[in-house]
Amino acid sequence: MIRCQGLRYAYSDGPTLQFPDVQVPQGAVLLLSGPSGCGKSTWLALVAALMSPTAGQLWVAGEAVHALKKVASDAWRARAIGFLPQKLHLSAAMSVQQNLAMAQWASGVPTDSARIAQALQALGVAELAERLPSQLSGGQAQRVALARAVLLQPQVILADEPTASLDDEAAADAVGLLLATAKAQAATLVIATHDARVAGLIPAQIDGRKGFQPLQLLRHQL
Repeated sequence: MIRCQGLRYAYSDGPTLQFPDVQVPQGAVLLLSGPSGCGKSTWLALVAALMSPTAGQLWVAGEAVHALKKVASDAWRARAIGFLPQKLHLSAAMSVQQNLAMAQWASGVPTDSARIAQALQALGVAELAERLPSQLSGGQAQRVALARAVLLQPQVILADEPTASLDDEAAADAVGLLLATAKAQAATLVIATHDARVAGLIPAQIDGRKGFQPLQLLRHQL
């Protein structure tokens, strides 16, 4: 679940962004759309408690994120949020398996090789566990980064421009993978994008219930 009211963020050397009030039920999909620079990445960072709002209230996965202190926000984020950034930030010196193990370590969770293998298997990249990121294709690297993001089974998955620079087939694969992963984990999914193709790649019915429409659109223009 994500709910925000009166949310604003003021950059010290830039504009003040004011975001619409929004409520996203647990397990739903939110498409956060708008052109580059309109504030999508800032909104994701606020939801993930990577930044603190200047004003307003924000609840994510049952937590009042606007009231979290830094140490508490780091621990909460590790438990509740899976983040797939536009730049995947896989450590070049570590294997795929080691990248996921590092995510467990950073979250204060003991290394669980079986859980890592399970996450890689679920995303179809189990055979890549010993490879370095430089040995992966773009699509493989994105699957590994998603495996890392959902390793601890977060309640919310955030994806920042997941189809950037992808052709039509790869974009469809990326969106389908996000939807399938969120559904398997009953997670709320937020896709932030300026790519007009993405809305058409999200079915109106993704959980099998006739007439159910989980897609909510948040459009914010500066």
